[in-house]
Amino acid sequence: MLTKLDAPDRPSTDVSTAVHLVVVDDEVDITALLARYLAGHGFRVSQVHDGASLMALMAQDAPDVVLLDLGLPGEDGFSIARQLREHWRCGLVIVTGRCDPVDKVVGLEVGADDYVTKPFDLRELVARVKAVLRRVQQAPERRSPASQPAARVGVAAAETLAFEGWQLNTASRTLTHPRGHEVPLTTGEFELLCVFARRPGRVLSRDVLLVQTRGREAGPFDRTVDVQVGRLRKKMEADPEFPQIIKSVRGVGYVFVPAVSRC
Repeated sequence: MLTKLDAPDRPSTDVSTAVHLVVVDDEVDITALLARYLAGHGFRVSQVHDGASLMALMAQDAPDVVLLDLGLPGEDGFSIARQLREHWRCGLVIVTGRCDPVDKVVGLEVGADDYVTKPFDLRELVARVKAVLRRVQQAPERRSPASQPAARVGVAAAETLAFEGWQLNTASRTLTHPRGHEVPLTTGEFELLCVFARRPGRVLSRDVLLVQTRGREAGPFDRTVDVQVGRLRKKMEADPEFPQIIKSVRGVGYVFVPAVSRC
């Protein structure tokens, strides 16, 4: 259940009516409520109720921000989120009744900019949408769907970052092992590794890493960065229990140890 307000607050003057949001939820009454409230704040709002309809809309009229429920019929919401992040650079806010911390970590891992659990206050949702929108608008121009993967906060111009035999290609978003084979990375792992490799030898806090990769600061129980670092270590370290590439700095964060060359 949402926290319903009888009437929207006075529309904000800092959001253009051209800003397009899409609400994706299989509960028609929820999409209607959100659409009415968000429209009252100056947004142009579309409503869809399943993944196929969302993809059709993305191809025809891609929105600036997607509000995505995870419990959709047919296709898993995480799979839809992954498709959005691979092919579009819109803002993505997961809005769901799933409050399990594991679901939240997975949602952020597949590329969501924010994760909001039901019930929520509609005014807070608007504030979160505006925060995501600011990050989207400050990023380089969005690509249309298809050929090229979407870049994110902290991932700058295309280049190859080389360190200790490893090669991280930011154009193809691939990591090549010193022995020559490709090491698969999730979106979150790739973006985190880019941030590390562009700042070798610097101690980076969890807040800094989250701001650079997700555009937000860590909450008191947010383990997103720790989970992703653990996964990178398993894929890159000779002994993940005694890491030599990404080392922990007790009470502060992490440091990327190798020297990095760019080409």
